[in-house]
Amino acid sequence: MGNRLSKIYTRTGDDGSTGLGDGSRVPKDSPRVAAYGTVDELNSTIGMVLACEGVDEAVREALTQVQHELFDLGGELCIPGMAMIEDTDVARLETVLDAFNEPLPPLKDFILPGGGMAASCCHLARTVCRRAEREVISLRHVEPEVRPQTQRYLNRLSDLLFVLCRVLARAGGHGEVLWQHERRRKPASG
Repeated sequence: MGNRLSKIYTRTGDDGSTGLGDGSRVPKDSPRVAAYGTVDELNSTIGMVLACEGVDEAVREALTQVQHELFDLGGELCIPGMAMIEDTDVARLETVLDAFNEPLPPLKDFILPGGGMAASCCHLARTVCRRAEREVISLRHVEPEVRPQTQRYLNRLSDLLFVLCRVLARAGGHGEVLWQHERRRKPASG
């Protein structure tokens, strides 16, 4: 392994800037930092799913692979010009998604976040993933050299996380929490 951090604080960011992987410095609120920061947040929320009791080994294996790929994706966003996420990574997500989705019954209603701790944490990861995707899209507007594979990966990952929410809710014995759209149509009493 290359350089190791022996000192955690450097004070170089006290002026509101941060160093990218290529050595350049940018404001901490730049679109690039927002994008890879949100990918880091996403990785942390997936860690919360993995910390939950009773997560099936197949789900655990899929999400651990995703965590590694998110670290690569964050590195790609942190180092302008770097290419780490490929079309094969997106295709792998599609294969995993299809395998988890195939045994599930078709959806007839919207699902509310819930269904036990693991499913709830996965819903949180799904929403953070959507935000990471939006951040990457915003970054691509100002820095078009950002590769489309990152955006496609996050889009597909949010779909996988949605399916895993369903899987985890069912596996945890809580079931999916369905939106009760008919509740609004009840006549007012009184």
